[in-house]
Amino acid sequence: MTRIDFYILSGDAPSNREQFACRLAEKVYQLGQSAYIHTANPHQAEMLDKLLWTFKQNSFVPHAIEGSTPDLDAAILIGHDAESENHSHAHRYSEGREVLINLAQEIPLFFSSFKRVAEIVDSNEENKNSGRERYRFYRDRGYTLENHNIS
Repeated sequence: MTRIDFYILSGDAPSNREQFACRLAEKVYQLGQSAYIHTANPHQAEMLDKLLWTFKQNSFVPHAIEGSTPDLDAAILIGHDAESENHSHAHRYSEGREVLINLAQEIPLFFSSFKRVAEIVDSNEENKNSGRERYRFYRDRGYTLENHNIS
């Protein structure tokens, strides 16, 4: 069964969640694993694409935005459209990928095809409320939940 980790960030600075997603993606890559980062929209996907190049000096995290290249072998794949025509092939998001990093307010329908899901919640009221809803969803369905307070 998929393990769900909630990362609770202190503060609600702009791009705080995206910065932390980059840190998680780097750690996943360093552990020899791969991940799919699910963003809320194309703008956030583009922002994350740029941020992965600059978030930390001397860091290299091979990544690609889904659909931008025919080669989806990058360790980290970024996407945003859970209802795209590829959705009927949900395994495409997770094929060979162990971790889903969710930055969207809703739970992607394909989340259970991953070994782990990382939900990132900050102090922004909208993010807290949607985070609580996602937490209840997972809890009510019997998923293993871990909370990590990040300061």
